Amino acid sequence: MEVLTFDLVGKMAHFRKYYANNTALSFTLPPRTTLMGMLAAVLGLPRDTYYEALGSRHLRLGVGACEPLKKAFHRLNYLKVEAGKDLDGSKGRIQLPFEVVTGYDLARDMVRYRVYVSPTTSGAAVFEQLWERLRPGGAGPYFALALGTANFGATVQDVARHPARLRRLDEVTDFHSAVPTARVVALPTGATAGELSVEEELLPADFVGDGQRELAAMNRVLFSTNGRPLRAQVAGEFVELGEGADVQRILFLEE
Repeated sequence: MEVLTFDLVGKMAHFRKYYANNTALSFTLPPRTTLMGMLAAVLGLPRDTYYEALGSRHLRLGVGACEPLKKAFHRLNYLKVEAGKDLDGSKGRIQLPFEVVTGYDLARDMVRYRVYVSPTTSGAAVFEQLWERLRPGGAGPYFALALGTANFGATVQDVARHPARLRRLDEVTDFHSAVPTARVVALPTGATAGELSVEEELLPADFVGDGQRELAAMNRVLFSTNGRPLRAQVAGEFVELGEGADVQRILFLEE
């Protein structure tokens, strides 16, 4: 097994929760569907044509937060639209809450997500295409990347390709990615509040098919928001990368 890792870095992020229609709430981590869109931008694939090629049958994806994150609401001016003709701005504007993900110190800190990509047997060709684009000296992303909305630009950093191994531990250990909730057996007992900066979210995972934006699956995950690994005991095997102080333990969103 091989795993491609890279960091998505930007100043702000917003991954809109699709079920909120009058307040722009944001997921803390980019959902799998968002990561698919970013990978499609790297490869230069047209809109709505990649849902099957980058789906969970072909690519396993993981993600984690490398820096402490917080959310804050800001009020943005939107056009007040009650009918199609109102798009000309004749109805004036209305202020709506807009949730933004940032670091703790907006002037100094960055939002940094680490993405993990591993192919199934049928996804090997796409995996190699991603590596050729992102590897040091490669052409880079075909289209510009963003952390959600187009004005929250992102760069790709620290690209690497790792051999990976499967491991099993019947004790609490550090996980650098989000962990599927169903796999969590226990969290550390006696932990301090700083060690348990943990969120749980239900994230969109896969679409029904190309050109169809109906959801086919969701991922319920636990993850750390303080920039440290999530300490947890999980059932079954997990993936381990690196050695010694550089070791990373991860689970993919699809598991």
